[in-house]
Amino acid sequence: MKKQLKVVVTGGPGGGKTTALDLFRRELGNKIAVVPEAATVLFSGGITRSEDEQVLKMIQKTIFQLQKNLEDINKAHYPDRLLVCDRGSLDGLAYWPGNEKDFFKQVNSTFEEEISRYDAVIFFESAGATGHDISSNNPVRSESSEQAARLDVVLQNIWARHPNFYFVGSSESFVRKIMFGIMTIENVINRYQRE
Repeated sequence: MKKQLKVVVTGGPGGGKTTALDLFRRELGNKIAVVPEAATVLFSGGITRSEDEQVLKMIQKTIFQLQKNLEDINKAHYPDRLLVCDRGSLDGLAYWPGNEKDFFKQVNSTFEEEISRYDAVIFFESAGATGHDISSNNPVRSESSEQAARLDVVLQNIWARHPNFYFVGSSESFVRKIMFGIMTIENVINRYQRE
């Protein structure tokens, strides 16, 4: 049996990930299974955000485990499809109030274990990183454009360490950006199907 591929679509808030994933679903249909964003699942389920460090750490630990469980559920449910993850287990590191060593100690893992879970990373740069507005219809988004730009840099520094890192830069044309993202994921799928 061929190895099931797992790709992360990530980036700062307001990068176009949600729109791109919706289009991936429509364009690629039964070739992919989209793993939902764990943070959105948690916050839309009634958990409220907090600035309290202890609560924030508990929330991020929950998101970390939920992300991995959602990936495992989709892997078992769709064994013949490429898994496309709306964010990955390392995204929580950008929101963690402590340092990287503390994060991995608290979640009982390592950077190497987590980065190796994924075959490729497609990073959508936040519109906030280039000074554009990030407002959207995502009811659980709470970041300002400035916060989005800062998170974008942190997330990019985390995920750029992956050997198969693909960057989808912010563009004046959102449509061009999304189309580039779709072409990138199609290229990733085609590359792995040839191997």
